[in-house]
Amino acid sequence: MRPIIPDDLRDIEEKVNLGQRLSAEDGMRLYETPDLNAVGYLANIARERLCGNVAWYVRNQHINYTNVCNKLCRFCSFYVKPKDERGYVLSPEDIQKRVLEYIDLPISEIHMVAGINPKLPYSYYLDIVRAVKDMRPDVAVKAFTAIEWVQIARIAKKPLKDVMTELKAAGVSSIPGGGAEVFSDRVQEDLFWTKADSEEWLDVARTAHEVGLPTNATMLYGHIENPQERIDHLVRLRELQDETGGFLTYIPLSFHPERTELEHLSGPTGIADLREIAVGRLMLDNFYHIKTFWIMNTIEISQVALWYGADDIDGTIQEYEITRRSYSETRQVLTRKQLVERVIEAGRDPVERDNLYNILSTDREIVEETPIGIPGEIPVIS
Repeated sequence: MRPIIPDDLRDIEEKVNLGQRLSAEDGMRLYETPDLNAVGYLANIARERLCGNVAWYVRNQHINYTNVCNKLCRFCSFYVKPKDERGYVLSPEDIQKRVLEYIDLPISEIHMVAGINPKLPYSYYLDIVRAVKDMRPDVAVKAFTAIEWVQIARIAKKPLKDVMTELKAAGVSSIPGGGAEVFSDRVQEDLFWTKADSEEWLDVARTAHEVGLPTNATMLYGHIENPQERIDHLVRLRELQDETGGFLTYIPLSFHPERTELEHLSGPTGIADLREIAVGRLMLDNFYHIKTFWIMNTIEISQVALWYGADDIDGTIQEYEITRRSYSETRQVLTRKQLVERVIEAGRDPVERDNLYNILSTDREIVEETPIGIPGEIPVIS
């Protein structure tokens, strides 16, 4: 269903229809307009031009090898300080036990990130990657955010390119997009002053692309950042993608204030989540994939997001510690069948992928008598 495009977005509609790049000023208008349905409609044009009716998912497992971190980010509910009794470090043997818990599932990707623990030696990172590959030789290891790579190079006392080359040889095949937060000196000074700044994050991504490690990109939104800072963030990602072509996917991440120093802030809304997905799709014309991370957005909003620019709904997850309702609630999972059901219910065609978006299966047939949405119709948000 085609919504009525407001007059102040007509020129943006023309650019989208012609496949032309949007300016930063265009992006600001996408944030400012109250007509979310129009923004979603435009994002869906761009999404279907690149991806058709496909919605990607992956059978994956998340492993967080330590919750000890010395960065003290005010928005984080995951970390504990180095001397906190709740702190843990998984040994290589512990990592293998985690992998063994789901060894009967045909998992194709293991996502491994954690806090910045200053006591971990360089050899530890090599050992835990090898531990995963020893148990699952064919699995793709997506490991270490840009902030972790900075720490690894520091303790290795080697150039970042050399460290990436060695860990790639050990089994790392791609890099997740975390740690970018928002590219804003103002926000960094207030919320994550001890972490690498935006230029260093971009340099890590650039180096990874040079050594043949594709990466994802993220943006954390919904805290103290403003729309102009979000647009600046997207433009800088777009510029680096123009330069290297090494980004696989963009994932906007909604801020959840529970158990953080910013708990007084309001939590995320579905309206905000859908707008971020849509604006990301429209501004990042050189990113093929836009992901809705159902853990943070909820599976229901993620279904709608498949019509607001997203073509990827992430995966089975198994365990997730970064965002959760309580300290002990880490079991967050959707089965393959549940993911496929939700994608079909939303009116999209589910396609299972590996970490590089190679097709593993197209499997509508695993779901029987599931309601099918009507392709071509966009849900209207009122």
